[in-house]
Formats: sequence, structure tokens, C-alpha cells
Amino acid sequence: MPGRYFEELEIGQIFKHEPTRTVTEMDNVMFSSLTMNPQPMHLDEEFAKKSIYGTRIVNSCFTLGLMLGFAVPDLTSGTTIAVMAFENVTFPRPVLHGDTLRAESTVLERRESKKRPDAGIVVFEHRAYNQRDEIVLSCRRVALMRRKHPATETA
Repeated sequence: MPGRYFEELEIGQIFKHEPTRTVTEMDNVMFSSLTMNPQPMHLDEEFAKKSIYGTRIVNSCFTLGLMLGFAVPDLTSGTTIAVMAFENVTFPRPVLHGDTLRAESTVLERRESKKRPDAGIVVFEHRAYNQRDEIVLSCRRVALMRRKHPATETA
């Protein structure tokens, strides 16, 4: 399914994204390595055993990217011009190897762009949950979205 245009997004709409995905050790190690993040909480099991979690935790930037990726087909594929901001990014629970994540998004705000008649600004709230329905991540994203029918300028 292609993404939604500005006009197709209404305040209060909730999107339950598919598919779900199980996060693997390889995901965590590869992402941490590719992004030059040597944090032992992600890579060193012996170090992590002594932490409050007792094991390695998944890199939070991977979790954020995965959650946003879940939303692309439903919301933004081909219809986003730019991400303008991420706000209130929180990780209330860690993601562990073997956790299966799902995501949902809510349209919080929308307004026409004052500078671009071909676009509107939409604020989404995104949430990711593990297999126990515990929230592991939430954030707000401000996006500049394409309009299906550009606004006409008035004199």
C-alpha cells in the first residue's frame, strides 16, 4: 500500500502496522557495529550480565529505526517530503534479543504548510510494543507530507 497524502490523514486516526518482527542478536550486533557504537551493553555479554538487565540490550537507535520502518508502508512511502523533527523519544523498557515488536501510530495534529502549497505538516505519535504488549518506545514525529491536490494561492 502506498503512503498517505496530507489530505488522507485525519487527527485521531490510529494505524496498527504490519508486519511484526523478532529482533535477533545479529540485528543488534550488526547495527551497533555498522554505526560505530562499541557500547558493551550491546556487544559484550559478560559485561552486560553485571548490569541491571542481566544481559545485552538492543541498541535503542535500531529499535527506533525498526519502529519507524513499520510505519512506512501505511503512512509515508512516497508521500513524505521531509522529517522535520523527532520529539519526546522515550524507551520505557529495554528490547532484548528474541523480543517480537509491533508498532502503531496516531495522527495527533495536521496543518497546511504556510510556505509550500504542495505540502502539509503532520504530527504522528509512534509506539512500539513487545510480545507482552509492553511499550518499549514512543515518540512524536513531525513530517512534511505531500498533498494530493496542492492548495491554490489566494491574492
